[in-house]
Amino acid sequence: MILRTEGVTKCFGGLTAVNNVSLEVNKGEIIGIIGPNGAGKTTFLNCISGFYAPTKGKIYFNDEDITGMTSYDLCRKGISRTFQIVRSFPKMTALDNVKTAIIYGGGEKVKDPDQKAHELLDEVGFAVSHDTIAETLNTMQLKRLMLARAIATKCELLLLDEVAAGLTTAELPDFISLVKQIRDSGVTIICIEHVMKFITDTCDRVIVINFGEKIAEGTAKEVLNNPLVIESYLGKEDEVPC
Repeated sequence: MILRTEGVTKCFGGLTAVNNVSLEVNKGEIIGIIGPNGAGKTTFLNCISGFYAPTKGKIYFNDEDITGMTSYDLCRKGISRTFQIVRSFPKMTALDNVKTAIIYGGGEKVKDPDQKAHELLDEVGFAVSHDTIAETLNTMQLKRLMLARAIATKCELLLLDEVAAGLTTAELPDFISLVKQIRDSGVTIICIEHVMKFITDTCDRVIVINFGEKIAEGTAKEVLNNPLVIESYLGKEDEVPC
């Protein structure tokens, strides 16, 4: 087991955004997290990645208690993440974006960061010149750059936040294959996603969060046919009195 959360809770004043969520993730799995907008999914991911410290509960990575550790410490331990809004160093080239992650991301020292950065960009199918300035890239190119930067840190666990958002129907299959390729290279993946095609085609297991609480867990088919999950997305039909 690579990750375990025990009763993770995150409160903001009087608002409980995540409430007592426990999860176990085995090495080599792709775990999906789904739920309506505002359900607490990203907040839960932020607790795992060190962006927030949980109000209550524990988080273990490779059996080490990492609760409350900072994002940069967790990056050095082997946890990397992406964001729904793609982030890059916009004035730098794609190559330099990846080199920055190689040099400062906490992985083993690389003898030739330039060569390694070229290799990683090729691995994720970055098809334009590696010297292209990041702010000129389109959505798909930025997403590939984002993945190259993430795996450049030599992560063991990769957290993806709506990585398929903004992709066209034609672009999605190739991107699904890329995520599976990253998993096959030895990286365990947890992904938040609203694109159900991505969830059904990639995830070994799926958990559903609604109003901050885990309401279901199982295969994609099991959770998508769960009445509680259907109700959380579509609402419950009001009973009309006779």
